[in-house]
Amino acid sequence: MASPHFTVAYWCVLVVALMPVLCAMLAKGGAFRLSDNHDPRRWLQAQSGWRARANAAQANCFEALAFFIGAVIIAHQLGAPQGRLDALAVAFVLLRVLFVGLYVADKPTARSLVFSAALLVNVAILFAGYR
Repeated sequence: MASPHFTVAYWCVLVVALMPVLCAMLAKGGAFRLSDNHDPRRWLQAQSGWRARANAAQANCFEALAFFIGAVIIAHQLGAPQGRLDALAVAFVLLRVLFVGLYVADKPTARSLVFSAALLVNVAILFAGYR
């Protein structure tokens, strides 16, 4: 029996799980004060422009996380070819990073296209081990 190991796809889960935190840091960077930490959600809701979009990207990253984690676990359980699964997981991470950048830069059409591509990649991950 092969010994279990931490695959590239599993590392991608870690990266995707950290993306909401990175978006929050981006939204708060340089403007959030220690005194704002008494009610950080209200502070974030009061933001506008790119900071508000970074916060919205944070929420979207949380929304995408559960499906990605589930898809990766299911693909592993079904014995998906590891190379394909790893490549799809890396593609998903890259698309999500691009999505956040487009969200913050206020490029809604491109952002929606990248969101759709990432969703399709996530579906492909889910079915990577389907026989």
